[in-house]
Amino acid sequence: MGRSRGGMSVRLHIDRVVLDGVNIRAADHARLAAAIEGELTRLIASGGLAPELANGLAVPNVRAPQMTLAPNAKPAQLGASIANAVYGGVGAKR
Repeated sequence: MGRSRGGMSVRLHIDRVVLDGVNIRAADHARLAAAIEGELTRLIASGGLAPELANGLAVPNVRAPQMTLAPNAKPAQLGASIANAVYGGVGAKR
């Protein structure tokens, strides 16, 4: 994901998402990835990044808090939940 806003360019690379105990059909992988990217883009655009990241710090990983998901969650719902958890680790603290 790379976006430019107000002279600032953000490049975020997510190599993998580990979801223990969640069954995602192979056909839904692209929808899940698009949902994560879309929601994370929205969150960063509206709320900003943590100051240390906004100043150019790279972090090798972000641990998201444990999440409870509905067993029948759709890729869009799951993606939004994952994006919110990731944003908790990279977003500006309010």
